[in-house]
Amino acid sequence: MNEKQALTELTFTVSGRVSRPCRDVYEAVADPDQLSRYFTTGGARGRLEPGADVTWDFADFPGRFPVTVVEADAPRRIVVRWAGEETSGDSGATTTTFEFEPVDDDTRTLVTITESSWRPTPDGAKHAFGNCEGWTGMLAALKVWLEHGINLREGFYR
Repeated sequence: MNEKQALTELTFTVSGRVSRPCRDVYEAVADPDQLSRYFTTGGARGRLEPGADVTWDFADFPGRFPVTVVEADAPRRIVVRWAGEETSGDSGATTTTFEFEPVDDDTRTLVTITESSWRPTPDGAKHAFGNCEGWTGMLAALKVWLEHGINLREGFYR
């Protein structure tokens, strides 16, 4: 971006590598039973596929959050929208994209999570940074769960 371009939206990207094939990593995100074991500390309902009735609940932010699945292209990509405060546009939602890229002959997977649609304001930045922290924690928990069977978030928020 140059000096003359206006900042209209905040977006962030986090990524990490998991020592499992793409299909396994994709399933750990798409399958609500698996997601509930390492990320959604209050439980996930509904598989991440278009048209599904999906909600996520977290011990640190109690209450079920509705999640709209925009796209699910196994085993490479999932796009969801969910409500956020201080979002840009009129939808009141952020867009989160999960990308799964095979590495080392698909013995490992590069997971990239991008979330967009935050207003370029102090409150928008606060919410974007909070979600960036959350997705970074999710990636760490995903890695430890799939590689070692440990729920990194167990007892972390309660």
